[in-house]
Amino acid sequence: MASNDDQKPLHLLFFPFIAPGHLIPVADMAALFASRGVKCSILATPANAAVIRPAVDRANAALRGAPAIDISTVPFPDVGLPPGVESAVGVNTDAERDMMLEAVNQLREPFARFLADRRPDAAVADSFYPWAADTAAEHGVPRLCFLGTSMFARACHDSLLRNIPPEDLIAADDDPNAIVSLPGLPHRVEQRRGQVMDPKRNAPEWSFDKLANDADRRSYGEVFNSFADLEPAYVEYYRTVLGRRVWLVGPVAHASEGSSASGLAPEAERCLRWLDGKPDGSVVYVSFGTLARFTVAELRELARGLQRSGRNFLWVIDGGDTDASEWMPEGFEELVAPEGRGLIFREWAPQRLILNHYAVGGFLTHCGWNSVLEAVSAGVPLVTWPRYSDQFYNEKLIVEVLKVGVGVGSAFFASKLEVRGEVISSEKFAEGIDGVMGDGEEAEAIRKKALELREKARSATKKGGSSYEDVGRLINELMARRSNVNT
Repeated sequence: MASNDDQKPLHLLFFPFIAPGHLIPVADMAALFASRGVKCSILATPANAAVIRPAVDRANAALRGAPAIDISTVPFPDVGLPPGVESAVGVNTDAERDMMLEAVNQLREPFARFLADRRPDAAVADSFYPWAADTAAEHGVPRLCFLGTSMFARACHDSLLRNIPPEDLIAADDDPNAIVSLPGLPHRVEQRRGQVMDPKRNAPEWSFDKLANDADRRSYGEVFNSFADLEPAYVEYYRTVLGRRVWLVGPVAHASEGSSASGLAPEAERCLRWLDGKPDGSVVYVSFGTLARFTVAELRELARGLQRSGRNFLWVIDGGDTDASEWMPEGFEELVAPEGRGLIFREWAPQRLILNHYAVGGFLTHCGWNSVLEAVSAGVPLVTWPRYSDQFYNEKLIVEVLKVGVGVGSAFFASKLEVRGEVISSEKFAEGIDGVMGDGEEAEAIRKKALELREKARSATKKGGSSYEDVGRLINELMARRSNVNT
C-alpha cells in the first residue's frame, strides 16, 4: 500500500545564484516542472526574488490547479555591501566581489534550514554554491547542480581544471597566442592562452571554480538548459566517459512562451513597434547581457562597425555605460534619429520577443548561454564577441561545432572588474555582421543551419521530444527514490 508521502506531489527546491543570468532560467525551469505536477519552491533573497516574481506570477496564473510555485525569501547577509546590492550586477570592485563571495557562503545556513524544515525531495542548487552538495547530503536530500551554461562549455572547463596544471598556463603568460589544448573531449578543442582564465591573475576565481567543479562531481546529477539534438556528443560524453547523471530539459524559456507583448512597458513596446517597420531579416540585434562593461574605445569601434555594415540595427546599451558623447562617431547620431536605420535602447529589452521578430536577421552577442539558446530557439544566427567566463567556450560551440555564427576575433579573457586592452576594429564587426546576414554562400549556409536548429529546439520540449522525456525521467527517478527511502 502506498504511504501518504508517496501520494504527495514531488517537491523540488530551486536555489539559483544571485545574478539575473542564473535566476531567470531557474524561474522558467520551475514553471516547466510545475506544469508536470511538481511542487516547486525557489529560495531567494528579497531583491533577487523581485527579479523573478513577475515570471513566477505568470506561471502560477497559467497552471490552473497544478501545484503553485512559491518563492521563499531569506534576508541577504549583512557583509558590508550597499543596501539593495544583492546581485553580481552591483559588484564593481574587487572588495565588493569578496564581500559578495562571503554573502554566498553565509547563504548556506538558510539553505540548510529550508532542507530541515521543508524536506524537499531534491534540491536544484546552483554550481556557484559548492557547499550545497555536502549540506544536501547531510540532510539526506539529493543535490542536482545547475549552472545555466552549455554541456560543451561545462565539459571544456572540467577538462581544463582537471588536466591543465595552473603552472603551465602561468608559464605561457607572455604568449597570449599560445595554444591550450583541452584533452579527452568529443571534439578537438583548442583555445588561445589569452582566451583562458589566468590562474595567477584570477587566483580566487580559479580556486572557486575548482571547488565548485569537485562539488558538482559529488552531486546526485546535473540539469542542463539544453537539448539533445544541440549537443549530442556531449550527452554521450557526460553519461559514458564521465559517468554522471544528466538531464537536458531545455530550452526552458519555452515554459513561458505564452508571454506576449501585452503588459510590456511603453518603451519596450516602442522597441517592438520600431521593428515592425523594418523588412524581414534586415535588423542586427546588439546586446551583451547584464554583466558586460565596455571602454569608450570599444563602444566607438562598435558604433563604427554598425555604420560600416549598412544594416538596420537595434542596440541595447546598459544605462551605466559611458555617455554617448564620449564615443559616438561622426554621422552616427543621424543613424539613430527617428527616421534613421538604427535604434539605441537603454531600458530593459524584451529579448525573446525581439529575437522572434521577423525583422531580426542577426544577433551580435557576448555568448552568454541564455542569449545563445534564445537565438537558437528563434533561428537567428550569431555574431560572437565573448568577454570572459563560459563565453569563449560557447563561441567555439556556435562557430566551429554548430556552425551558426561568425566571430569578430575576441582574443582576451577579462571580466568587468579587469582592464581590457583589446579593441576589436570596426571592420571586424562589419565583416561579422555580413558573415551571417550577407548574400554569400557561407552566410546562407549559416542561416539555413540556424533555422534547422530552431525546429529541433521547438521539437525538444513538445510531448515526446527529448527534453520533455528527460523531465519525465527525472520526475520518475526522484519519485522512485522517495518510495525506496520510505520503504
